[in-house]
Amino acid sequence: LCCGINPESLPLQCVLTGNWTNDLGSTMEIKAVNEEGSFNGTYNTSVSATSNKIVLSPLQGYQNCKKESSQPTFGFTVNWNFSDSITVFTGQCFVDKKGKEVLKTMWLLRSHVDNITDDWKATSVGTNIFTR
Repeated sequence: LCCGINPESLPLQCVLTGNWTNDLGSTMEIKAVNEEGSFNGTYNTSVSATSNKIVLSPLQGYQNCKKESSQPTFGFTVNWNFSDSITVFTGQCFVDKKGKEVLKTMWLLRSHVDNITDDWKATSVGTNIFTR
């Protein structure tokens, strides 16, 4: 029971658990969401500004459990194993008119800079849409 919610009691529920692919071809696996809404998983990006070899990276997040919702909000952080950057995602899990699950997200990527004068260029923002 994710967040203590019985999935059978809700119409067309969007469930975070499982495998997802975004509009850029990156993939992630979200493992089971516990009763408090906590989850972890892995992320494999298909895009990167680094010349380092891209490897699977861990993610840790939360689904909001305050309201019994079939389309929950969530957030997670990816700690990139191949660079000195970190990304936070926030979004909502939707079920479209055809019953297809969609994750609409916005992200902030924080890159390492060598000094505070370069701080202005250290954070990027974007959006991604994930589907099964």
